[in-house]
Amino acid sequence: MSSVDKAQDAGWRATVAKVSLGLSIFAVLWFVIAAVGARFGAWSWQFGLGTMTLNWGLKLIFLALGVSVVAMVLALIKAPRKRAFILSLAALLVAGLSFGRVAAFGGQATRLPPIHDVQTDWSDPIQPSERLVAERKADGAMNPIEDAPVVPEAAEGRWPGTPGRLVSELQEEAEFRPEEQDSPKVAPYPKLDTYEAPVAQPDAFATIVELVKDRGWKIVSADAAEGRIEATETSFWFGFKDDVMIRVLAMEAGGTRIDVRSTSRVGLSDLGANAKRVRNLLDDIEVALH
Repeated sequence: MSSVDKAQDAGWRATVAKVSLGLSIFAVLWFVIAAVGARFGAWSWQFGLGTMTLNWGLKLIFLALGVSVVAMVLALIKAPRKRAFILSLAALLVAGLSFGRVAAFGGQATRLPPIHDVQTDWSDPIQPSERLVAERKADGAMNPIEDAPVVPEAAEGRWPGTPGRLVSELQEEAEFRPEEQDSPKVAPYPKLDTYEAPVAQPDAFATIVELVKDRGWKIVSADAAEGRIEATETSFWFGFKDDVMIRVLAMEAGGTRIDVRSTSRVGLSDLGANAKRVRNLLDDIEVALH
């Protein structure tokens, strides 16, 4: 060790700082392990998300925050301070960012409605094919696909007053209302409406199938005669599966009417993922068919 290194070496205080940084980094890796393990079947998503992430993971972050604060105090009590302080500061930043991410996750979950099923036309709900129903059953899907789903009693704790209400009502309330709101950013959900394309049904159907393929979704069914496209998207983190049902029907006056429904197989709230998916798909459909 050079004379400069010796002068800057904080001894056991530097060791504490290194431990704090290692613990903060491990806390980040812990969340990755929880998600990837669930994704590849090492454990259930309930264990990965509920126990490993929201329970143990949060405790691990608090531990990392506490140790990094202690390490920072120890680094400042006497010289040499530089290396130990930098290490403990890095540890605090890593743990703080991790905590901020988890806090933002919780805040978003509370801000968004407790629903996991959205569509463009609740007056004429899209229903799944027998094939999709069978796939969902085989996968252990916990959420049924219904014509008029309501929020379950389990939502009362985080979303008071919502149990028993129609999902369609909560979706409508959460959507952007251009006649009342200045910017889509103020609304939890984007506006979801039926899209009427100025092209023939066969052309619209073929184009939408290609758009679905481009997204990497697994196509469950694609029946041009029925105007039905069904696909499943699997998330990388935790391996959550959401089913997308697209109805592509010819209109009497010409053109094609396109409706989309997206629903999660598990979970009470989807954190807005289904609404975002439907909106993005409709935007791409409009661009492709305009």
